[in-house]
Amino acid sequence: MVRNVAGLLPELEDEDFYLLSGVEQGMRFSEWVQREKLPKFANLTEEEVDYRLERCLKRGLVEKKTIQYEGYTLQFEGYDVLALRALVEQDTISEFGSPLGVGKESDVYEVKSYKPLALKYHREGYTNFRKIHKERDYTSENDHVSWMYTARKAAEREHDILEELYPDVAVPQPIGQNRHAIVMEKMDGVELSQTRLEDEQVLGVLELLLNEMSRAYAKGYVHADMSEYNVFVNEDGVKVFDWPQAVPTDHENAAEFLRRDLTNIVGYFRRKYPQHVPDELASDDIADAIEDESFESIETHL
Repeated sequence: MVRNVAGLLPELEDEDFYLLSGVEQGMRFSEWVQREKLPKFANLTEEEVDYRLERCLKRGLVEKKTIQYEGYTLQFEGYDVLALRALVEQDTISEFGSPLGVGKESDVYEVKSYKPLALKYHREGYTNFRKIHKERDYTSENDHVSWMYTARKAAEREHDILEELYPDVAVPQPIGQNRHAIVMEKMDGVELSQTRLEDEQVLGVLELLLNEMSRAYAKGYVHADMSEYNVFVNEDGVKVFDWPQAVPTDHENAAEFLRRDLTNIVGYFRRKYPQHVPDELASDDIADAIEDESFESIETHL
C-alpha cells in the first residue's frame, strides 16, 4: 500500500513542486533522470535543485541512484502529491478523508468538496508493470512506457469511459481527473461479494446488473473484467465500477469478453444462490440478446 500523502501538502513549498514536476518531465524520456538535467527541467538553480532534492528525498517523494550516474525518479508518493495538489488548486476537492478501498491496481480515499466524493489513485505498474504493460491495450503498442505513464493512461481511459457511460449506465459520476487520479461520486451501498440477498431479491438484482451490462454495450463498451468485486448494491439498485480495461464493442475480442463477463456474473449468482438461479439461464443466450440489443428480462431466457 502506498501511504497517504495528503498531510504533506501544507509543508511542501512551490519550489518542491517545481522539482517534482521537473523529475516528472524528465521521466518522459527515461525512468531515471540525470541530476545535471534537473535545473533545466525544474527551472531551478543548481543550489535550489540540491536543496529541494534533499527535502523530497527525506519525505520519500523521489528516489536516488548512483550506479553509472546520479539519477532520480519519482516514487508513487511524489506522483500522488502532484496530482493531489492539482486537484486542490482546481477546486475539485477540498478535504482528504479515510481509505475506502485498497487493491493491487488502485487506492481509493474519501474526499470532500460540495459533497462527499471518492478519489481513486491508479496503481497499475507499481508492482507488476511488465504484466500490465503486456495485457492492457493502452500500453501494449508503446515501446517506451513507465509505471507513471501506465497509471496515467489508465486513469484517463477510465475517466473518459465513465463520461461516455454516465448517466445512461449505472456507473459512478466522474467529477475530475489529473495524472493517475480520478475524482468521482462516492458510492453508497455494499460490494456485491459482501452482500447476502434475500430470496426474493436474487433474480431481481441479477437482472438489474444484466440490464446495466446491456446498456453499456449499447453505449459502445464491454466492461471486460466483471465480477462480484466491482459491483455495488444498495436500495436504489446497482452500480458498476472499475472500467479502465473496458473495450469498445468493435474490439476484435469484445464478444469473447462479453461472454466471459456474463459467465462470471451468472456463475457467481448460481454458486451463491443455487436454488434461485436455474440452469436454463444461459450466458451465451444472454450475450446474443445483448449483442442484438434485444435483452429485456431474465424470464425470456428461461
